[in-house]
Amino acid sequence: MPYVDGFVIPIPRRNVAAYRKMAREGARIWKRYGALEYRECIGDDLRTPFGGKSFIKQLKLKPGETVAFSWIVYRSRAHRDRVNAKVMKDPRMAKIPDPMPFDMKRMCYGGFDVIVDA
Repeated sequence: MPYVDGFVIPIPRRNVAAYRKMAREGARIWKRYGALEYRECIGDDLRTPFGGKSFIKQLKLKPGETVAFSWIVYRSRAHRDRVNAKVMKDPRMAKIPDPMPFDMKRMCYGGFDVIVDA
């Protein structure tokens, strides 16, 4: 089964274009080193009628913010570790915007074993 790195990032709407530009470059880099998929999504319908907590409440979004929901797919956790090691050495990573178009302290990240792949 594949392995996935997942990200949930509160982001000011005014910074979405800058985030998109950074994400496109990230996609090129991760795919260059073997990532199977690289997806970046921006919140569109964040008010859910299905119960539970919305991203708005869970992330305590401020006025003018939305959510970036992203994932990268690898063959395995070991593959992820090898890809990420190469990515971090890529000279293009030194060109990451400073400051970032979002608050890094509010980013949620984790690695996930896939348990259903339909």
